[in-house]
Amino acid sequence: MFFTDKSFAVIVFFTIFAPFSGMRDFAKVPHFILITPITRMIDKNVVKELVEEWLKENDYFLVDVIFAPGDRIIVEIDHADGVWIEDCAELSRFIQERLGEEVDNYEMEVGSAGIGQPFKVVQQYINYIGKDVEVMDAEGKKTHGILKEVNEPEFTVTTKEKQHIEGKKRPQIVEVDKTFNMNNIKYTKYLLSFK
Repeated sequence: MFFTDKSFAVIVFFTIFAPFSGMRDFAKVPHFILITPITRMIDKNVVKELVEEWLKENDYFLVDVIFAPGDRIIVEIDHADGVWIEDCAELSRFIQERLGEEVDNYEMEVGSAGIGQPFKVVQQYINYIGKDVEVMDAEGKKTHGILKEVNEPEFTVTTKEKQHIEGKKRPQIVEVDKTFNMNNIKYTKYLLSFK
């Protein structure tokens, strides 16, 4: 028979018979064995569902939910105009209220995905159309340019290259559109410019 409280499992068992006469008194009393503390696990999909529920009423979109070492839950959200700290605090409270006691053993962090971090969702690509990006393809070659358009799973970057133009002696710098597949690259990230 198992009994549980918030943090411990206790097993109670009764000895039905004692094979040796010296153990008969031992068999009359229940025995308790304390098992290691129970760690309550929160399902990542449950957290995602709660975030999506909150997002329905807001213009944000979910980037990722990460369960990090040290019992940390990191929720990354983003918005076309940036992330407001007040909204992060509101979402954090919303998640904690819905999960109740289950979240007490975790440290909750809600914030933006971070400038300069690789894109994780299509909406990030869409938000950065017209901006400078860096793409690393599957072979490790980097391409810098302007994110021109997004047609999931493909996206196009306009870059500048030297090319030989007919009738010109020297190579000329021209704009070239390169199309990539989101599933066949190592990363795409926004390049912050201080110009």
